[in-house]
Amino acid sequence: QQWQMNIGVSEDNLLFSCSVWRPQGKSYLFFTQFKAEVKGAKIEYAMAYSQAAVGGQSDVPLKQEEFEITETTVSHREGKFRFELSKLMIVAKTPRDEL
Repeated sequence: QQWQMNIGVSEDNLLFSCSVWRPQGKSYLFFTQFKAEVKGAKIEYAMAYSQAAVGGQSDVPLKQEEFEITETTVSHREGKFRFELSKLMIVAKTPRDEL
């Protein structure tokens, strides 16, 4: 199964984004769990999807109870995650050094 990853940085180098997705849309893999961790930054926004956009269709987000977001991780929620994951997107902000 082919997956893609895209990493971006804002012009001021404060925001970083990372997306991992299956370009064919829905994954046929059965996920029992998932976890993505950010080091050296804090998560500002994250979203997990059961189906990635393909053929004019939109991304299909997981239900909020299926995953959890902390300052540094995005992961499945034990007993709530329905085993479908086709896309994960994270935007994190680096701490700003004060003079």
